[in-house]
Amino acid sequence: MDIRPINDEYSVSGQITVEDLDQIKALGFKSIVCNRPDDEEPGQPHFADIAARAEELGIEIRHIPVGRMGLDADGVNAMADAVEEFPRPMLGYCRSGARSTAIYERSLAQRG
Repeated sequence: MDIRPINDEYSVSGQITVEDLDQIKALGFKSIVCNRPDDEEPGQPHFADIAARAEELGIEIRHIPVGRMGLDADGVNAMADAVEEFPRPMLGYCRSGARSTAIYERSLAQRG
């Protein structure tokens, strides 16, 4: 797991696993947004499995998938809502962290 801070409130990572969640909690993250669609790649952990463990640990979590077609208005709006509603620090993840960075930056620009 390679967590990269974007600012004091938001960091990104490539794909996480259920096993990573204890460390994510220990690092102080209070919320997670998954920007990766399920079944994008064979063997990838499903969001529901990660969400179940995150909720057990008291981490708020939401699935806002960004597919191969890229960002769309609905996704950016959903991310803006998550940024506004979720406690921070927040972790966004996808395959590499690039989509999680892009959608976060677009959501901030939208919020003004």
